Amino acid sequence: MAFFIASSPHAHNRRSTPDLMKWVAICALPGLVVQTYTFGWGTIIQLILAIAVAMGLEALTMIARKRPPISALRDNSALVTAWLLAIAIPPLSPWWIVVIGLIFAIVVSKQLYGGIGQNLFNPAMVAYVVLLISFPVQMTSWISPQQLQVNAMPIGDAFSLIFTGFDSEGLSLQQIRSGIDGVTMATPLDALKTSLTAGNTISEALAQPQFSGLAGIGWEWVNLAYLLGGLMLLKLRIINWHIPIGFLVSLTLVSGISMLLSPGTTGSPIFHLLSGATMLGAFFIATDPVSASTTVKGRIIFGALIGALVFIIRSWGGFPDGVAFAVLLGNMCVPLIDYYTKPRTYGH
Repeated sequence: MAFFIASSPHAHNRRSTPDLMKWVAICALPGLVVQTYTFGWGTIIQLILAIAVAMGLEALTMIARKRPPISALRDNSALVTAWLLAIAIPPLSPWWIVVIGLIFAIVVSKQLYGGIGQNLFNPAMVAYVVLLISFPVQMTSWISPQQLQVNAMPIGDAFSLIFTGFDSEGLSLQQIRSGIDGVTMATPLDALKTSLTAGNTISEALAQPQFSGLAGIGWEWVNLAYLLGGLMLLKLRIINWHIPIGFLVSLTLVSGISMLLSPGTTGSPIFHLLSGATMLGAFFIATDPVSASTTVKGRIIFGALIGALVFIIRSWGGFPDGVAFAVLLGNMCVPLIDYYTKPRTYGH
């Protein structure tokens, strides 16, 4: 009988790594559909571009390492990394944002550490943070949801903006965002932070047009769609409940306590749960089997740490949404968490 040794992720079920990665992408489809409906065709264009670039970089890197590229492409890890990065960036970001981001995700964060199972950090989040710090204008140029736009942007204009910087009428993205073809707005998290910094109350901040009864127009439905996909992952036992529950419960408790101690100066727990990348982070990013904690108690602590860090960064950090930074900080703490939560050896 042959004995095979393989790198992580190690799953306690009969699914292979390609199968696990495939189901992660399938369960992300509800969020992708709602995100495309909310922000237009740019999301689909970015996804197709990201998958093509990621597969190409994965193959070239494996060839450079003198290893067969087919095995690396078949594990679908590059597909999931490309998928997560494509839906995390603004839909009309220039094409080179995706290319630069995937170079850091596939080549630097993954392959230079030895490939799948060897990376210390979530590759997609490494790419996102590098892009956010290096190109803050492009990475914060979200357009308003289509519900607030005068006219929905056709797919041709979205394609032209991504690859040339202008639409069919010669308008740039900044001109479109400034009101010529849409509504001037930041993301709900950014708008709330800016309004509170200016001395306004929560009620005054939430009176802006991009907010609805629960969170931000469009964003709440995107988060609910990713929640649905996350529940599908749990149902199929692709992921365990420990990290998502730890993440969401921690974020709810910390934001709730903050609201009780300082009413009128922070968003409600519902607002934080349904804004930004909360559900995407809880079910699809923090649960990365390679860079997350491996023990049962450790996963709960890992998720709770990320949830608390998300609220801290959103409230007092320099960026409106802190999911990517929180996940990377949590990845740094994984060796320490695993060391102190490893199960005791039987008989000791």
